[in-house]
Amino acid sequence: MNTQFEILRKSRALVLKKIDNLSIEQLHKIPEGFKNNIAWNVAHLVVTQQLLHYKLSELNCLVSDELIENYRKGTSPTETFSEEDFEEVKELFIGLPDTLQEDFEAGIFNEYISYETSLGFTIDSIETAIAFNNLHEGIHLGIIMALAKIV
Repeated sequence: MNTQFEILRKSRALVLKKIDNLSIEQLHKIPEGFKNNIAWNVAHLVVTQQLLHYKLSELNCLVSDELIENYRKGTSPTETFSEEDFEEVKELFIGLPDTLQEDFEAGIFNEYISYETSLGFTIDSIETAIAFNNLHEGIHLGIIMALAKIV
């Protein structure tokens, strides 16, 4: 499992590197042909990881209900982050993989509610949720890279 955690950390580090020099306006720009922006994608990755790993394990998520409601699957950008608020999202983005690994190693993931993803893949354990989340993160890394070139 250590490899899965390392993939998650490296993917997130790549995202942060790609967006490092972008302004708050660029992070919120939705180019023609896209339905969301970089800021939404980053917050969506934070939220999805929490839902796949904690919520479906019947544990409390480590992010606010408001963040979950605004950035879960099926949402679109309706809010604009202040620079301070986006810094907080980035702190969660980079810090939560360490917490996930610590919690996994502590053995807190004892239950899992089976879930079929929109890609038709059934997640039935924390191990498959971690692996699937890495696939999801890779998809959004590609989207973020495309957005970063345009904005």
